Amino acid sequence: MTEIGVNPSGSGAERPGADAELPATLHIAGLALSRTESPPSLACWTGYLPRPAGTDRAGMSVVTEPAALPEESTLRLARDVVNRFDAFVDQALEYCRIRLREPRFHLTAEELTWLELPELPMAVPEATVWADRSWAIRFAESRFALADPHGLLVTFDGTQPVDVEGLEDEEE
Repeated sequence: MTEIGVNPSGSGAERPGADAELPATLHIAGLALSRTESPPSLACWTGYLPRPAGTDRAGMSVVTEPAALPEESTLRLARDVVNRFDAFVDQALEYCRIRLREPRFHLTAEELTWLELPELPMAVPEATVWADRSWAIRFAESRFALADPHGLLVTFDGTQPVDVEGLEDEEE
């Protein structure tokens, strides 16, 4: 059985919603997620999955808005994402391989050839689970122009990828 736990930052940390009293660390499936600095309207805990030397760093975050302790259902989803992280990353990559061929993404002829490579030019996967139990994997690094400069986001519905979007600068 996988542990889902909370380490309080001080006394009284069991009361969700009180920003100063939210836990400093969440333990999800053996992964420690530390509370990060964020606007007062939300709470974010982030950690990095252990990876073999020479492989991409892989991140995991849980975000609640308004700032509160995540509900049990959100923690369960986060646990599933941690436990199946590599499989979900593989799914997201295959989803991108198929969907990025669509004309709406405006890939160049060269970028379209990258979709045939054994490994797509996308790296540094980071999963984020939100309090409403929606979640996504962002590939922070990618050679695709539509991912410049913030990466590529693959949104999931449960265990299935359902959308992909480039996180380019909106202001140009």
